[in-house]
Amino acid sequence: MSPFSQRILSIIAAVPVGQVATYGQIAVMAGEPRAARQVSRLLHSCSDKYNLPWHRIINAQGRIVLNGLSARKQTQKLRAEGIEISDRHRIDLTVYQWQPKRDD
Repeated sequence: MSPFSQRILSIIAAVPVGQVATYGQIAVMAGEPRAARQVSRLLHSCSDKYNLPWHRIINAQGRIVLNGLSARKQTQKLRAEGIEISDRHRIDLTVYQWQPKRDD
């Protein structure tokens, strides 16, 4: 696995309970601002293997991008962590977006 992919997985693993991060945010934090799709691919392929908190990763508009049962499961997990999701399926990033400190 590439060092970049390893950084992505480490960042995803660090997203705390009750907070969310966006695909783009993780890409920026990993050093490749234009790699949000790679974050998505890694999340999809590695979540189970590395026990990642996949449900805490959403799009830049604060929306869950999954569909069907997966979207319902993600919504349930986020709500169980205290994250409010609007009737329009949005999460308020000003409230719930992870803002790591320099030492996180």
